[in-house]
Amino acid sequence: MLEENEPLLLRDDAEGIVRLTLNRPQARNALSRELMSALQAELERIGEDAGARVVVLAAAGPAFCAGHDLREIRENTGRDFYEALFAQCSALMQSIVRLPQPVIAEVGGIATAAGCQLVASCDLAVAAEGARFATPGVNIGLFCSTPMVALSRNVGRKQAMEMLLLGELMDAATALRFGLVNRVVPADRLGREVASMAGTIAAKSPLTLKIGKEAFYRQLEQPLDEAYAYASRVMTENMLARDAAEGIEAFLEKRPPVWSGA
Repeated sequence: MLEENEPLLLRDDAEGIVRLTLNRPQARNALSRELMSALQAELERIGEDAGARVVVLAAAGPAFCAGHDLREIRENTGRDFYEALFAQCSALMQSIVRLPQPVIAEVGGIATAAGCQLVASCDLAVAAEGARFATPGVNIGLFCSTPMVALSRNVGRKQAMEMLLLGELMDAATALRFGLVNRVVPADRLGREVASMAGTIAAKSPLTLKIGKEAFYRQLEQPLDEAYAYASRVMTENMLARDAAEGIEAFLEKRPPVWSGA
């Protein structure tokens, strides 16, 4: 059981990798307003942290995240509360997308509703073989409309509608086939797989990662010709950076690059 004075969110930093752990295992890491506030605040700190290269989002206990805290919702009714709740959650998901550093979801258990949205909002996701995913709001008379935004930007339309309309649990292999996760590994390899992926990313130029992540999401929303024009401008600016010159020199000289972050 979680002690009353134990934080809802844990942070651990090592070699440029920031590991954030949702720490409400007794509530299946449901996104209470307090937990969302803690995660939002930590993401803002990470965004300003020059030493942070990549973020891993994990969870304590057998569940990754069961979505919104239904007990909290039942105890707080009315339009004002609902509007504030969903605005807060939407802002949190966008903060993950807009964070300069890449974010990897380490999914060891169930991820449903807003928990599935959380996975979809991360840049990469690795799941244990026993992980399960669902957007089951339709089963309780509440269509998963906000999870739909992130979900529909990760998987195909037919696959997204299948999840949203049926509300059924989906196994990790199907999530991989749908494109919701990048890799599926045995549970005992999950941490090592994510650490390896994070380490590979952390070794890259932080400036390049920031430029690339921002450009990726911006071009997705643009028509093809505008996307190419925008990406060409981004490439030009990237080429003028010191890290690009260092990377090219290091490649030609057959040595590891030394990144300056500029």
